[in-house]
Amino acid sequence: MTDAQRLSLRPTLSLAPAAAPGEQFQNDTLRPVAKQQNDLLVAAFRLFLKKRKVNFSSTAMAARFAKVKELVARDNRLRGLLFGIIIGGFTTKEMQYYVENEGEVNRRLTNLLTERLLAVARSA
Repeated sequence: MTDAQRLSLRPTLSLAPAAAPGEQFQNDTLRPVAKQQNDLLVAAFRLFLKKRKVNFSSTAMAARFAKVKELVARDNRLRGLLFGIIIGGFTTKEMQYYVENEGEVNRRLTNLLTERLLAVARSA
């Protein structure tokens, strides 16, 4: 798939203008790709929870948030899977930006995934 085809598949989001380059990348790339891949991200997370026998039904909401954040930040298998789903949607130019700014993008991506996947924990 070409870069133009990838970009044409992404949803258009109306977000406030970004001040910093990292925020611009988040708004132009990370959020649209995460929205496009949301069903896959949620399915992968649910399967991961089932496989690891994580049960949120008897857990307080604050503890659920902490657990989701911990899983996304510290479980290398889950993190690699979720990051791969997002990074697989990057264009060549976006991948170059990612490699050059990996630490900042990973931090932003971790926060974005935590927020998206918290909805799964809320409904559990």
